[in-house]
Amino acid sequence: MQVFKVVLVAIVLLVNLIIAPPSWAGQDHTKGADYAEVTQAIKQLLQVKDTPDQAGYTPEQFQQQLAQLQAQKDVMETTTTRAQCHNATTGTLAVYANKPKKSPTQLYFLGAGTETDDDWDCDGFYLPAGTQAVLAPHAEVQTLTEPLAVKFTDGTQSIARTNPATGAVEFNVAPAKMFKAGETNWTVPTLSQADISATPPTPQLID
Repeated sequence: MQVFKVVLVAIVLLVNLIIAPPSWAGQDHTKGADYAEVTQAIKQLLQVKDTPDQAGYTPEQFQQQLAQLQAQKDVMETTTTRAQCHNATTGTLAVYANKPKKSPTQLYFLGAGTETDDDWDCDGFYLPAGTQAVLAPHAEVQTLTEPLAVKFTDGTQSIARTNPATGAVEFNVAPAKMFKAGETNWTVPTLSQADISATPPTPQLID
């Protein structure tokens, strides 16, 4: 009877693994919407590679845009981990995150020197108006006149840092997209950095 119970438990566990893969199983990012969008964007960009000026690109801008898209595609093809946000600044940052299949993407708060837990999908950062930021490779520092949501593709390990020379927020990779209020279904509220700094970090993000 004892042997039968052990066998029965083993069968149940095996069936559960087959039907419902565990949360720690690798993620296939090539099946998501981000991968489809990036692949389509590369295809469209390559259609104007011989005449980039007609699409509004200089040859340098064309190559830069193609390189950024290809880098995003490579990340999704070679990583199996969820996207994580890393706060390498000295203050609290607001991030867009969700717990897959359990919560929608919404705003949370990530403390200085911490990163989101790998049980969470961190989709991007919220930058309040007044933030000094560099939002593209080799771009100049700009001061945001309105709040901005910056999005990274699936699987990206995004790191926000403060440039010690300029004080501007910089990212280790260029955002895939940037949204103002009304351009996305993400909430883009009117918060100041003081509001964010005064908000306690969300504890479950780093559990």
